[in-house]
Amino acid sequence: MKKYFITGLLVLVPLFITVWVLSSLIGMMDQSLFLLPESWRPKAQFGLDVPGMGAVLTLVIIFVTGLIATNFFGRHLIRLWEALLARVPVVKSIYASVKQVSDTLFSDSGNAFRQAVLVQFPREGAWTIAFVTGHPGGDVANHLQGDYVSVYVPTTPNPTGGYFLMMARADVIDLDMSVDEALKYIISMGVVAPPEKLVPQLLKKDHQEAANKDQL
Repeated sequence: MKKYFITGLLVLVPLFITVWVLSSLIGMMDQSLFLLPESWRPKAQFGLDVPGMGAVLTLVIIFVTGLIATNFFGRHLIRLWEALLARVPVVKSIYASVKQVSDTLFSDSGNAFRQAVLVQFPREGAWTIAFVTGHPGGDVANHLQGDYVSVYVPTTPNPTGGYFLMMARADVIDLDMSVDEALKYIISMGVVAPPEKLVPQLLKKDHQEAANKDQL
């Protein structure tokens, strides 16, 4: 009885969570329908709300915006828009900060979240996975002697929250693991481990010899 109950949970829980996440996401994207005149909305056209129409509209808006922004007229229009926002005292600070972060995260030339590393956190002897986001800048760099890197330590199972740390490069261990594999590992709380990569025999031999020396 217990075995069947646990098996049922293992099958249904991931399914329910997936449906809940997709439903919440589609519900949020459906809010874009309020951008349309009331007479154009599905409820006015078909007599009932059609879930997912707002998600389709959102994707179309994103695609059209990207299409416009890639041509000469669109780039010129965006520059004018950003110049206009730069004249608004409070808005310019918020917009500039958000744009810098989004450019770093989503641009193909960005360096954020391109390398998974192993760091000791929150104390020495406790290890966790982090992501290199760059190097310390501004006046902070003047107070750090040596080679330092900026890392983001995500929380689990929600990686959107976490901690920003600046650590000595010598204290950061590069992982032979993709960012996607590392995120799955974090979100699953260590349950979904990345496939183990075989260590070359010569490297294994060196590790064994080092271990034997330590024992002596």
